[in-house]
Amino acid sequence: MTLALTTIAPKSQGARDFLAKRRKQILIGGAWRNGASASWFETADPATGEILAELCEGTVADVDEAVASARTALSSTAWKGLTPSQRGKLLWKIAELIDTHADELAELETLDQGKSFRTSRFAEIPASAEQFRYFGGFCTKILGTTIPTSISYQPAGKQIFAYTTREPVGVVAAITPWNSPLLMAAMKLAPALAAGCTVVLKPAEETSLTALRLGELMLEAGLPDGVVNIVTGFGEVVGAALTAHPDVDKVAFTGSTEVGKMIVAAAAGNLKKLTLELGGKSPAIILPDADMTLAIDGVARGIFSNSGQVCVAASRVYAHRSVCDAVVDRLSKAASALRLGHGLDPATDLGPLVNRRQADRVAAYVAEGQAEGANIASGGTQSGECGTFYAPTVVTAVRSEMRLMREEIFGPVVAVTPFDDVEEALTYANDSPYGLAGSIWTKDLSCAHRLAAQVKAGTIWINCHSYFSPELPKGGHRQSGWGYENGALGLENYLETKTVCALI
Repeated sequence: MTLALTTIAPKSQGARDFLAKRRKQILIGGAWRNGASASWFETADPATGEILAELCEGTVADVDEAVASARTALSSTAWKGLTPSQRGKLLWKIAELIDTHADELAELETLDQGKSFRTSRFAEIPASAEQFRYFGGFCTKILGTTIPTSISYQPAGKQIFAYTTREPVGVVAAITPWNSPLLMAAMKLAPALAAGCTVVLKPAEETSLTALRLGELMLEAGLPDGVVNIVTGFGEVVGAALTAHPDVDKVAFTGSTEVGKMIVAAAAGNLKKLTLELGGKSPAIILPDADMTLAIDGVARGIFSNSGQVCVAASRVYAHRSVCDAVVDRLSKAASALRLGHGLDPATDLGPLVNRRQADRVAAYVAEGQAEGANIASGGTQSGECGTFYAPTVVTAVRSEMRLMREEIFGPVVAVTPFDDVEEALTYANDSPYGLAGSIWTKDLSCAHRLAAQVKAGTIWINCHSYFSPELPKGGHRQSGWGYENGALGLENYLETKTVCALI
């Protein structure tokens, strides 16, 4: 497939103005400044290779300053002195500014990451604003409890009064991935701020632009100095320094299982609290009575959206043998109908992968699977001037031991396998080191709920896939992570409980 791509300039004045300033500084203590090394690295449009901006290459010294700034802000009157209602209104103000600048943010996200403008503008940017609204509402509802005690050894005439309070966990290091940059940042910042924490945000080096623009909007909203600091740079320097830093109380990370294990080791020094959303290899089980139109549309959306660069991507499809050929045929047709192109082109369904390295990685998985006997029913081609596009791909004749089936590809590649009965489908679905998500497609809801109870994953969708909302907890089982984001459980990640017991 040959793609003729031309540079497409953003339409919004805000995006043009933001990109006009070539060099992007880091945010520490409420001020934008150069890094200690005065070094810069480039971020490019993955579709065309055009350089969008130069980012500050953060250092260990920058991390030290950012953490110190967050530590100071944690106990400052400007932040700690805010009432819960004032803190909630501040989060709502941030949400309103995201909405006001939605076109601009969507164009920046698409240019920096590659995804279609439709995905950015009508899914991820609004969802980012909703994170701040949802958790802003929690600010006035962080409650302690009084506890009746049964302690008998107390002086005559005295009583025991016991209660709990909830306190912010402290300074949070938020480390976000490149696949959904603004949304992943919002999913960490919103609950952390609602709890009263302060944050050092390290966005992915490939896609930092919307995080930096969000930093500007948060300052515009009136966020006190030092409450959120943003240090761009590379994971092996900035990320490593944050995860090992003795004054960081918690790390919230979304990324690969491999890096997650490294963070666990780095956090051991001061026993940091961790929330880790890691890799996935999500199964989709299609039973013979499934609404086939619903299933094909849902699975296609679940694997091909954002060119498969989604942690919960429906990368393993298990279809009952009686419908498997139809699933392969219809899924292949759905894949072939998707139009690849620049994300800002209104006709584009799928943009490029985030960079050439990731596209090559996806291609290598497919080539290895093909060499081992897998069959490509649709797609399987890499294209584009920069080699960053990969066609939506449907693979059959796979075996469970193939790397194609066991490792997270993070690209638009789905493998379809037939099964003969529900127990076999369940065995296939659970034959993975991961446990992030999965979906079940059937009109028999009793069967669906029985299967949902047995698939080992943090989220199960029935007759849908990749449905998210701030109130729905999101987390992984097995090697897909520790802890949860979203919902009340997501807020708990950023709170400590203190018990007070008084003799009165």
